Amino acid sequence: MVYYFTSTVSDPASTLYLGKDKFENEELIKYGWEEDFHADNLSSAHIYLRLAPGQSWTDIPAGLVEDCAQLTKANSIEGNKRDNVTVIYTPWSNLKKDGSMAVGQVSFHDPKKTTRILLPTRINATINRLTKTRTEIPPPASSEHLRAERDAHLAELRKTTNAELQKLKKEEARLAKERREEKARKERDWEELYGEEAVNGEGRANNQEGFDEDDFM
Repeated sequence: MVYYFTSTVSDPASTLYLGKDKFENEELIKYGWEEDFHADNLSSAHIYLRLAPGQSWTDIPAGLVEDCAQLTKANSIEGNKRDNVTVIYTPWSNLKKDGSMAVGQVSFHDPKKTTRILLPTRINATINRLTKTRTEIPPPASSEHLRAERDAHLAELRKTTNAELQKLKKEEARLAKERREEKARKERDWEELYGEEAVNGEGRANNQEGFDEDDFM
């Protein structure tokens, strides 16, 4: 079961989602996006934030980070009962998963590429607001949905990348044409100024001694 929530603390609204248990967490890890945001601490659900196009995990609005962190705390059996809980978050691409880890467990490729936020206490108003927006997709449809979303996202990225490459090629062709035209213009200007023989490096212009050929007859 994958649960989806909508946060409206920033514009545009953002989608948050989490797995019901550690097995669902595995699906979220497997089908994450490069732009996904992951938050976890203690034994808790893994909360993912679907970032807007062009948005970085380092410039997420503070209110949105707070929503993610509060949802993380609320979905931790131990953390939900405690005050002063620290939640850590990192980009999905920084999550590390290997065969030695338990189901649902992750670590980080680069521990420095993480940020921590301290939650003094649970804010019920935040949890209630998010809970009212909750929708769910049961398995196996949840796995199929995550895969389809990820595949569609990657296809869109490839389309964008191809369009950018075509734009770059057109710009390079334009600059090459300008350089050719500039070279041809300079050659025409030189020919008009010094004559065709000067341009070709031939004729009397190269007779540096200045003698008349008739002097040798």
